[in-house]
Amino acid sequence: EPIPVVASRTSPTNMGLALLANLAACDFGYLPVGRLLRRTQDALGVMQRLERHRGHFFNWYDTRTLKPLLPLYVSSVDSGNLAGHLLTLSPGLSEFQAQPILAPQVFAGLSDTVGILRELTGRSAELERLELELAQPPSTLRAGFDLLQRATNRAAALAAALKEDAGDELKWWTHALERNCRDHLEDLLFLAPWLTLAPDSAPHGATATASDNLPAKLAQLDQAPTLRQVSKLAQSLCPLLEAALQALSLEPAAPRKPEEEACLAQWLRPLREAGSRAGQRILALETLARQTAELAEMDFSFLFDPARELFSIGFNVTESRLDASFYDLLASEARLCSYVVIAQGQVSQDNWFSLGRLLVALHGDLVLASWSGSMFEYLMPLLVMPNYEHTLLDQTCKGAVRQQIKYGQLRGVPWGVSESGYNRTDVHLNYQYRSFGVPGLGLKRGLAEDLVIAPYATAMALMVAPREACANLERLAAEGREGAYGFYEAVDYTPSRLPPHQSSVTIRSFMAHHQGMSLLALAFRVLDRPMQRRFLSCPSFRAADLLLQERVPNTTTKVLSEDYELVKSRKLAGDGEGLMRVFTDPDLKAPEVHLLSNGSYHVMVSSAGGGYSRWREFAVTRWREDATRDCWGTFIYVRDLATDEFWSAAHQPCGCPTKRCEAIFTQARAEFRQHHAGLEVHTEISVSPEDDVELRRVTLTNHSHSPRVI
Repeated sequence: EPIPVVASRTSPTNMGLALLANLAACDFGYLPVGRLLRRTQDALGVMQRLERHRGHFFNWYDTRTLKPLLPLYVSSVDSGNLAGHLLTLSPGLSEFQAQPILAPQVFAGLSDTVGILRELTGRSAELERLELELAQPPSTLRAGFDLLQRATNRAAALAAALKEDAGDELKWWTHALERNCRDHLEDLLFLAPWLTLAPDSAPHGATATASDNLPAKLAQLDQAPTLRQVSKLAQSLCPLLEAALQALSLEPAAPRKPEEEACLAQWLRPLREAGSRAGQRILALETLARQTAELAEMDFSFLFDPARELFSIGFNVTESRLDASFYDLLASEARLCSYVVIAQGQVSQDNWFSLGRLLVALHGDLVLASWSGSMFEYLMPLLVMPNYEHTLLDQTCKGAVRQQIKYGQLRGVPWGVSESGYNRTDVHLNYQYRSFGVPGLGLKRGLAEDLVIAPYATAMALMVAPREACANLERLAAEGREGAYGFYEAVDYTPSRLPPHQSSVTIRSFMAHHQGMSLLALAFRVLDRPMQRRFLSCPSFRAADLLLQERVPNTTTKVLSEDYELVKSRKLAGDGEGLMRVFTDPDLKAPEVHLLSNGSYHVMVSSAGGGYSRWREFAVTRWREDATRDCWGTFIYVRDLATDEFWSAAHQPCGCPTKRCEAIFTQARAEFRQHHAGLEVHTEISVSPEDDVELRRVTLTNHSHSPRVI
């Protein structure tokens, strides 16, 4: 198992999702506005210090040194994601001015935390009472303040009562509840310091009553004023208090005069403080909103090919070279980039209509084909972009999710395939990462060879199919695919990457941007699309939203649907051809063979490791049509220099008896695995689809207890 380690690097997509995740946490009531401001200020402050190219952030930065990682590279899709997320964040920050200083979601957020504690502790009368109180949001500011005080005191008592042998998770969530209660209480008192005064301390003398009915106006503060209203207290209520004090000073001495003066003064001080603090917060919100808009100003012209009307994958700044590959499909995560740049007026709408719209018919669903058939391509833009019912994109996203569900049922596993980590590590034991997809949805070949399920893909599907997604997440949770920070990165079911006698491997890592996507998808479903509303509040985005309302055309293709039917019709186990053929007996009477070709370079390999290679009409290796012999082909030998023992990477040509020998044939490669003398030899053979080359990779794993020289 890889050891726990923090990957000290970040990307533009990570930055944008982190900023929006903070905003979503505030929407849910998990984070007070004051803390959101501090986090956003810190993040934007660091982002302004990072090296950029024509307004673009580079693809990767070291989070410890803040230096960009080589090669310096600008990714079109990453820059588009960040620009879209920043321009969604900007109105999200501005709207806090018109919101009450104590919103009902504060208590909903605390109730969520209490619910988790109840699951961890079982029955607890104290937690049940607290959850019951939080489930009924108070109707007045004073009642909300009192409830926050009680919740803070109870949370502190729970934290103090924790036993030393309490589990780490229980300790963390108990202290989290106490911290959240205290943070919300402090944030409320920062903007409403008058709540520390006794409820019955409001001015009620004759002078106060005569001053434009001052007691009634002070009582209105209990109706949870907005931040903007609090900022105007210095112009609304404070002059009335000052006038009452002035009038009281002119009256003759009376027994209650000092008491009335003290009462007026004690209200004047916190109201002045509240107005000043609210004004400072509004200024901070406006400053951050302006900074986010400025950071979203990027020049996309050098990433755009006007002849093709398409965006390149990216630009290598180190080599001053534009990538020769382009984003040319509408069913792609890059459509957010196209939409943002078109709305900004940097490119024309021709780019949008130049994106490919290959419609495939799959079991009654009309779906736009993507490159890899991943959930990421279809649903990632929906995290901020609006979706209009009965449009081409709406039907595509819903159809793609239905096909994902059907594919999971076909393979007998939970559904949700997307780009993710999988069960392969590098020399530093870091999980590798790449895109996976569903056959039939993607143009990429070989999608059926891998079976990796990513829980975050199901979380994103909450935006499209909430009931089915909830059921799938519950299934994943029941199978133990959760960790300290939520669902793990992925579950790898690919047979060629599984240890013996295991049907799956959990990829025990957490990726920040996948966790952020999950939180935004939950906000979409639970909070009624707050990010989409903010996205459309940007005038330029609103002006371009007709692009998202494209109707479904009547023409479809059957190219990919036939491929999908072929995949479906193959037996996943048994005596059929199958998506993957596995042979454990190298001495078959009639050897099984596998053909690999790109049209001009051909490789035939048998289940024992023999075969031939041909290029066009030329034989690269010799071969004879002799069914009794299988000693032809290209061979790799392994020699142990300590014992001078040698054997071949596959069964042929040495034919040495081995502890375990497997031949694995899939659409795009042939693999051989064998264990001998404490050494595992894994050989992969493939033919490049682009160039006339044959690739063979041998991986050696030492399972013995001593170093080996091979």
